[in-house]
Amino acid sequence: MSKKFIPVIIALTGISLFFTYQSQGKNDNDDNPKSRYTKILRNVGVLLEEGHFSPRKIDDAFSKEVLKKFAEELDNDKTIFLQSDIDAFKKYENRIDDEIHGSELESFYTVNDVYIKRSAEVSQLYKDILAKPFDFTKDEKVIMDAEKLGFPKNEAERLDQWRKRLKYAVLGKYVDLQEEREKNKGKKDFKIKADSTLEREARDQARKQLDRYFATKKTRETNDENFSTFVNTITTIMDPHSNYFLPVDLRSFNESMSGRFYGIGAQLKDDDGKIKIASLVSGGPAWKSGELKENDEIIKVAQGNEEPIDVTGYAVTDAVKLIRGAKVGTEVRLTIKRVDGTIKVVTLQRDEVKLEDTFAKSAIIKGENKIGYIYLPEFYADFERPNGARCAADVAKEIEKLKAEKVDGIVLDLRGNGGGSLYDVVQMAGLFIEEGPICQVKGRDEKANILRDRDKNVQYTGPFAVMVDETSASASEIFAAAIQDYKRGVIIGSTSTYGKGTVQRNIPLNPESESALFANKKTEDLGTVKLTLQKFYRINGGATQLKGVTPDIVLPDRLEHLKFREKDNPYALRWDEINKADYKTWTSTSSDDLIISSANNDVNKSATFGKIKENVLWLEKYNDKEYSLNIAKYKEDQKKLKEVYKQIEDSYKLPTPLNIQNVSADTMAINSAQDKVDKNKQWIKIRSTDIYIDETVKVLNKMIAQENTAKVN
Repeated sequence: MSKKFIPVIIALTGISLFFTYQSQGKNDNDDNPKSRYTKILRNVGVLLEEGHFSPRKIDDAFSKEVLKKFAEELDNDKTIFLQSDIDAFKKYENRIDDEIHGSELESFYTVNDVYIKRSAEVSQLYKDILAKPFDFTKDEKVIMDAEKLGFPKNEAERLDQWRKRLKYAVLGKYVDLQEEREKNKGKKDFKIKADSTLEREARDQARKQLDRYFATKKTRETNDENFSTFVNTITTIMDPHSNYFLPVDLRSFNESMSGRFYGIGAQLKDDDGKIKIASLVSGGPAWKSGELKENDEIIKVAQGNEEPIDVTGYAVTDAVKLIRGAKVGTEVRLTIKRVDGTIKVVTLQRDEVKLEDTFAKSAIIKGENKIGYIYLPEFYADFERPNGARCAADVAKEIEKLKAEKVDGIVLDLRGNGGGSLYDVVQMAGLFIEEGPICQVKGRDEKANILRDRDKNVQYTGPFAVMVDETSASASEIFAAAIQDYKRGVIIGSTSTYGKGTVQRNIPLNPESESALFANKKTEDLGTVKLTLQKFYRINGGATQLKGVTPDIVLPDRLEHLKFREKDNPYALRWDEINKADYKTWTSTSSDDLIISSANNDVNKSATFGKIKENVLWLEKYNDKEYSLNIAKYKEDQKKLKEVYKQIEDSYKLPTPLNIQNVSADTMAINSAQDKVDKNKQWIKIRSTDIYIDETVKVLNKMIAQENTAKVN
C-alpha cells in the first residue's frame, strides 16, 4: 500500500475511537443498526475523500445525485415509487453530504421505509390484474425502457403501467402456447386447447413467476441489504468500480478471485421457485456422502447446531451464501426433500472446492497448421496461499503442454475475461517478451510506477494472437495493450475492450480490529470498501481507462448495441495520458502490418461479418422502441426478431466445425470422472463452431506462412 494512504487508515481508526467513546455508557450500541450504519457511512466518506484516486467533492450537488440514483437503484423499472414520493424525498437533496460527514442519518430510513411500503402495495397489484382476461386485439403499446419513463404520477398511473407490463409478459407466453399447440397438432395424446384456455394458462404462468419474484424480493431486501445499496450508490457515483461489500459479499468476491471456496461441492438450480441440486462435484463432500442426489430440494439450511433457516423464496445465490462457509471442517445441515416426497436432514462437513471452470485450459486446433489455443476466463490469484492457484503459472504450464505438441502458433482467448490480479498480468506478459515494462500505475498526486518483467527468458517466441471483446476488462486490457505496444502479437476482437483502467484495493471499514487499543473489545465487522486508488497506463503513455484497447483486427460483434462499456457510464473517470515508458518493440523476421491490413480487408469483404453488423444495427433500433400489445403486430415483430436472432446465431456457427482436440497431457485428468468428460465435450463443441476462433486461426495461418517465407529467404 502507498505510504500516502497510511493517513487514511489513521483517520479511520480515529473515527472509530470517537464513535467508541461517544457510545460509552449507552446500552447495546454494537447491536444498534443506526449506530452501525452511521459509522459505516462516516468511514466510507473518509475513504472516498482522503483515499480515492480522483475524489469528487461531497457537497450538495453530490448529495442530489445520490438521492436520485438511490431511488432509481431501488426501483430501476420505475414501477414502485410514485412521483409524489420522489418529490417528498427532495427535502434530503442537500442533506446526504452532511450525513456522510457525521450528521444524523435520516435520508436512508425515510426512502427505505417508503420503498418497503410501496413494494408491499405493488406485490398485491399483479394478482388483481392477472385475475381477468386480457384483450389482445386493442392497439396499445408499452415502454419497457425506464430511462424514457418518469415515475407514475399517482396510483392509477402506476396501476396502468403494471397492467401494460403484465399484458406484455402474458402476451409473450400466450403466443408461445399457441405456437406449441400448432407444432403438436395431430400428435398422439396431445390435447388441443382453446385460445381462452391458453390465455388463462399464460396468466397463471405469469402469476407464478411474480409470486416467486416477490417472495425472493421480500427475503432479500432486508434493511442491511438496502443500506448496502445506499452506500454503493455513494461509492459508485465517485466512480463505477468503488464498491461497498457486506462481510458475506466480500467472501464471495475473494472466492471468485482465488478460484476456490469452502462448501459442499453441489451446484444448485432454481426449479419453478424451488432450490434443487443440479449436479454434484466429483470428490466433493456432497458426492462423498452419498446422501444428496440430483433434483433433491433444499428446504432449510443450518450452521452447525444453530436454528435452521427456511430458504423458501430465496434466490439461488442467497442460498449458496448460507451453504458456503469461511473454513474447512465447519458443519452445515441441509433439510432436503426427495423426489418421492420424503424429508431428511443431511449433515456435511465443508471442504475446499475448486472452481476449475475459472482456470486456464488449452487445446489444439488442427488444420492448415497446428494451432495451440489457451482459454483464460479470469486473471485469478489465490492471495491467501503461497502455493495457491495463479493464472500466470497456469498459463506457463499450458504453453509447455502446447510446445510439447509442437504447435506452429498460439491463440490466447481473453473474451469475457473481466480481469483480476495485476501481478499475474506482469508475469504472464513476461512469458512472451524479453525483459521490459508491462504497464504503468499512477496514484493520486504520485509519479507513475512502472511495473516490469525482469525475466530475460521468453517462454514462447512463435506467432501469437490475443482474442478480446467488449467484456475483456482491466487486467485483460493491460495484457492486450502490452502485447500490442511491443508488437509481439496481433490483437483480434470487437471495436474496443471494456475500458476499465483503474486499480482497486479492499479497505476494511474497521481497522481498529487490528489495533492494540481494541485488544480487549470485540469489534463488529462493518464490511469493506473496494476503493479506486490508482489508474493503469499503457507503456506508450495512454490510459486504458474509458477507451480500452482497440484491436488490430476488428470483428463485428452482437453485443455492440448493448452500450455497457465504461464509456457508457456517466460516472466513469476520464481518459488521459502520461509519459511513455522506455521499451523496445519485438524484433521479428516478419511484419504483422501487412497481415493486419489483409485481415481487416477480408473481414470488411466478408458476407458473414457484414450480415452480423447489419443485424446488430437492426437490434439497436428495435430495442429503442415501444412494444405493441396487439397480438397481430406482436407476432409480426416477433417473427422479424426471431429471423434476425437466427441469422446472427447461424452466422456465429461455422458450417464445418474446427478440428479441436485436447492436449495429450490432459487426457488422463479429463477421463477421471464422467462429469469432467461431459464438461470437456461441451467445451470443445462450443469452440469448434466459433466463427471468431476460426477467423483468428486464419490470421495465425498467415503469420505462420509469412514467418516460414522469411526463414527460407
